[in-house]
Amino acid sequence: MTTPRDLMITAIGVTYERPVEQGDLSLALAGAELIDLLRAGAVALDGDTIVPDHQAAIPDRLLAEASGALARETPYESVGDWLWRRGRGLAAAYLTALENDGQLISERRGLFHAGEAALADSPDRRQAEERWQSDEPVLAALASAVGIRAANGLSPADDAVEIVLATVNDAVLELEGIRQRLAVEQAAFDNIWRGSI
Repeated sequence: MTTPRDLMITAIGVTYERPVEQGDLSLALAGAELIDLLRAGAVALDGDTIVPDHQAAIPDRLLAEASGALARETPYESVGDWLWRRGRGLAAAYLTALENDGQLISERRGLFHAGEAALADSPDRRQAEERWQSDEPVLAALASAVGIRAANGLSPADDAVEIVLATVNDAVLELEGIRQRLAVEQAAFDNIWRGSI
């Protein structure tokens, strides 16, 4: 299992107050991929720049795809640029992968509300639940970034992972700002439109 799969299973299986936005989840999944690539030694960080190390054999298809998508020539990408580029549509890709792997009993496309996708009872699900129940710092921080839970305050004790987690939080906040700006612009447009009728 990988951190992104554990995060996706958690997003589907945990009951929480508000639905997870797919854009937020996609950014967090890209961050989770980067953390797993750091831990596998496939990349290192130079400040907030992702420096590919070597192409390790990665058994997970989506994580191997992430490794193959790394910028391998200078100038390398920043963590923030990676999140936005790699994150585009990533929640849908992970949902499809779980479905293809038989991890979902039923699935309905859309935002992640409790009950929209039923997880199969599987070793992968149990592993993700154990990681969630143990309050593992990385999974907890990623879940907090997308609004599934409050932060537990525990640190992953790795500077590079801390940089990725902080950048995920910043990107999610930036995306929320974009959503709010677009909502205000749409409301202003609607008011102008109604006034011209």
